[in-house]
Amino acid sequence: MAGYKLATYQSADGPRAGAVVGDHVYDVAALTGQAKYVSVLNVLNDWDKVHTLLDAASKAPRGEGKPVAQTKLLAPVRWPGTIYCAGANYKDHVEEMLKAANRPPEPDPHDLGLKPWFFIKAARSVTDPGATVKISNYSKKMDWEIELCVIIGRTARDLTLENALSCVAGYTVGNDLSARDLGFRQQVPETSPFRADWIRHKSFDGSCPLGPWIAPAAYISNPSNLAMKTWVNDVLKQNSNSGQMIFNIAEQISHLSTGITLHPGDMIMTGTPAGVGAGRNEFLKAGDVVRTEIAEIGSISNTMA
Repeated sequence: MAGYKLATYQSADGPRAGAVVGDHVYDVAALTGQAKYVSVLNVLNDWDKVHTLLDAASKAPRGEGKPVAQTKLLAPVRWPGTIYCAGANYKDHVEEMLKAANRPPEPDPHDLGLKPWFFIKAARSVTDPGATVKISNYSKKMDWEIELCVIIGRTARDLTLENALSCVAGYTVGNDLSARDLGFRQQVPETSPFRADWIRHKSFDGSCPLGPWIAPAAYISNPSNLAMKTWVNDVLKQNSNSGQMIFNIAEQISHLSTGITLHPGDMIMTGTPAGVGAGRNEFLKAGDVVRTEIAEIGSISNTMA
């Protein structure tokens, strides 16, 4: 990929913003000559200026870079302001879940006049690429969900479909780990409006592996046509494309920005495609390794424990 990728790397002085150019990581503050760009959030808060600086610097980086292979990369945003998560937003995933529930196909939400719907994931649920996620004492039905994650780089409100993508700094890979057996309070009747428990279902510690870096939007050819794959123990489980989204990225951003001001460092998880464990009654166990990969961005791997 041309240019650079924006990362957070572990330095001797703690997490710092890094620019990955080729197979080396360069400190963003050193590369730009601006000491204030010590974190990715600092960079995102001044996105237009820093992207221009890093894009130019990536053509002939100066200074000492560290090999990526010898550098510990952390989740690129520590920590997102708000994580908005799109639910039921991939055609193939909706089809598999309806089939698993023995329910008939449903109309396209656009035909019903519906808008995207979201839940919020705790910012501190974000965990690093390569990190171990403890699940065995928490859930017996832990599921994987690859997600194309949008990183906001400009304050935005009331965006239209035409200008919605203007606030996007870039994209990263996420895994919306989901405790399927904890999504509903079993002692509460199925007819009750208070049965759902989204916090225990989606926001437990380690439930949002993220990374390995942010691929700037300027370098992504078409975010609506990116191959997405998930492997569990090297067995391919999800094999789809971001083109399967029901509500595309512009629709999601425009809808969210109607009632909410989006800020640099906010993140939108745009939904998962078919191939999740719930569709086949297959779930993660201690020792399993989950690898998620999105074309033009990268891949992350996490071990369950």
